[in-house]
Amino acid sequence: MSTAATRTAGPDHLWTVDEHLEDILATVRPLDPIELQLLDAQGCVLVEDIMVPVSLPPFDNSSMDGYAVRVTDVAGASEEYPAVLTVIGDVAAGQAESLHVGPGETARIMTGAPLPPGAEAVVPVEWTDGGLGEGPVAGMRARSQSPEGADGHVHVYRSAEARAHVRAQGSDVKAGDRALTAGTVLGPPQIALLAAIGRGTVRVRPRPRVVVMSTGSELVQPDEQLGSGQIYDSNSFALTAAARDAGAIAYRVGAVADDADTLRSTIEDQLVRADLMVTTGGVSVGAYDVVKEALSSVGDEDEEGAGIDFRKLAMQPGKPQGFGSIGPDHTPLLALPGNPVSSYVSFELFVRPAIRTLMGLDDVHRPRTRATLTADKALTSPKGRRQFLRGTYADGAVTPVGGAGSHLVAALALADALIVVPEEVESVEPGTEVDVVLLG
Repeated sequence: MSTAATRTAGPDHLWTVDEHLEDILATVRPLDPIELQLLDAQGCVLVEDIMVPVSLPPFDNSSMDGYAVRVTDVAGASEEYPAVLTVIGDVAAGQAESLHVGPGETARIMTGAPLPPGAEAVVPVEWTDGGLGEGPVAGMRARSQSPEGADGHVHVYRSAEARAHVRAQGSDVKAGDRALTAGTVLGPPQIALLAAIGRGTVRVRPRPRVVVMSTGSELVQPDEQLGSGQIYDSNSFALTAAARDAGAIAYRVGAVADDADTLRSTIEDQLVRADLMVTTGGVSVGAYDVVKEALSSVGDEDEEGAGIDFRKLAMQPGKPQGFGSIGPDHTPLLALPGNPVSSYVSFELFVRPAIRTLMGLDDVHRPRTRATLTADKALTSPKGRRQFLRGTYADGAVTPVGGAGSHLVAALALADALIVVPEEVESVEPGTEVDVVLLG
């Protein structure tokens, strides 16, 4: 965590969405690189180019089960006039010793096995009698069940051109090539390539550890019995899942009651496993807004400008927000509003970019596009606020889902996009082209 951005705005300043995001991204810095084993590096971002130490494949090898042959020995071969070759042995994948195929000879060869010296091509076993003398076969028998073994003679019914069914050395990547570039996110195919070229560890920026906690004495965990005035805690589940979707290792903390001392001690306990902390609820102006009460006075004595700053944003939903750093390592903390839609929209706009920045990614934002609004009537939006409405996007059109209420979880579950209505726009007619943030 770098020195927090200087916040010169007064307590009554109405921050724009862009100002708040810029403050976050100016403060959060990518995590320091570490060396990790391949599977531990999944989802992480490379910090160095990876060069190929050995060609892939490292030798000429067969792409088929069949017979390694010299081209001249099978020239003109047909079912009526097959080429009859002497089988001198087997060449299996991983076999160290190598046979030499001379004139009139062949070796049974398995997929992936090195092409033996003297051979120029491979004929698939289906082009032969498999050494059985009974016409074309469908495949090779298992070695333990094969009476013809790897000797005797084989009839070849088709000719083969030079290098037929041979994978050339270095045809995938050559020694000295760049396998992967710095900035690559390591998924299964990239990890496969690293393993294939012999890399067991890589230097990456680790996936950030994100601790998510919701606040509110009214919150009950799923599967528990609801009491009077209580609701189930959905925010901590939604935001933990969203953090994992963004690439983080996320930890969910059960809901914390509306008590400032309890919240402070819980946060202190969780700092040991956090590169980023996210709270939801308790950031508005109510008498029981515990996050604001607990953290407004928290600061880092050795870091000027640090601490948690609570502010109002010119957006809907998500007007109350908090951001700053906490603890001895100046761990960034984002305090989000408690209404489910407000917290999720806030996560997408502010927390997700922070997580992606910690990962060291260049592109930290959700993709955006322009789409034609499909609706039964005009959409209204409060003047001076940037509104984010839930919607479904398909084929260049976006349709609103549910209303503007910040409590509508069911509508949020159906949405795969956010419709963006700018601050200066109060009404959007159907057929109008709008900005859309794609969530899927």
